[in-house]
Amino acid sequence: MATALVSGGAGFLGSHLCDHLLARGDRVLCVDNLDTGSLANIAHLRDERFTFVNHDLTEPLFLDEPVDLVFHLASPASPIDYQRLPLHTLKVGSYGTHNMLGLAKFKRARFLLASTSEVYGDPQVHPQPETYWGHVNPIGPRGVYDEAKRYAEALTMAYHRQQGVDTCIARIFNTYGPRMRPHDGRAIPTFLRQAREGEPLTVFGDGSQTRSFCYVDDLVEGLALLAASGEHLPVNLGNPQEMTLLELAETVVRVTGSSSEIVFEALPVDDPHVRRPDITRARQLLGWESGTDLEEGLGRLLAEEWRPVSSRPGSPV
Repeated sequence: MATALVSGGAGFLGSHLCDHLLARGDRVLCVDNLDTGSLANIAHLRDERFTFVNHDLTEPLFLDEPVDLVFHLASPASPIDYQRLPLHTLKVGSYGTHNMLGLAKFKRARFLLASTSEVYGDPQVHPQPETYWGHVNPIGPRGVYDEAKRYAEALTMAYHRQQGVDTCIARIFNTYGPRMRPHDGRAIPTFLRQAREGEPLTVFGDGSQTRSFCYVDDLVEGLALLAASGEHLPVNLGNPQEMTLLELAETVVRVTGSSSEIVFEALPVDDPHVRRPDITRARQLLGWESGTDLEEGLGRLLAEEWRPVSSRPGSPV
């Protein structure tokens, strides 16, 4: 039985990763300070192989037990969160990554950094391969998140090259699924909340900017495959099916059967105009690609989120 530590394990993505690791038989240490995560995301994980540790990773973490895998996902990830917590975002990207790398070195564990497509900024190369260095405004309103992750990548590679730590880096593109907070500011939960409540769907700019949306189960499988590989350089994980945000809004209206109209507001500063992963390396190295199309994923999300809590898998009786 492998022991996996998941930092940020009470968050949207982290909690799904905990589910996946437990389902395959691992023991899981979930570490989270609950700044943006929630105990509700892990309330169903009542298993003797699951342990929750309330800890802020900007401070060192000391564990007596063996650890085989460290998945470092801890960080505010939505624009609302990292603009509300700019200093903490920078600290968890720097001190937090340093502390988790130090723990992985001490435990001789494989380390996975959850990086982001935001390291590419507002890209001038499309789609984005891992060899692209990015186009980021380091002092803009998004800079605290972009630069925290870029620094975390540099620190991870330095630990690998100088200290011999077994590391890998996942560059995660837009991901969606159950447990996203309705008010977290990202497109899909915002559109779904607005459609559900009969409010206008708010599209920024003219809606022509593009994104690529990956269902969370596919993404988590990619993380597990990358952690099990011998790869050290960054690997893009995401769905290469690109669509405009206006098309996304129209899809949400159609899937939900909502009568909401679509309205347009000013585009935020430094908002990327295009975003689509080149997943050639993920296909070649991991045999991975996202197999869930958007309408199927939205249907699965709605079936889970719009059911009574007592009828959801793992819910307390």
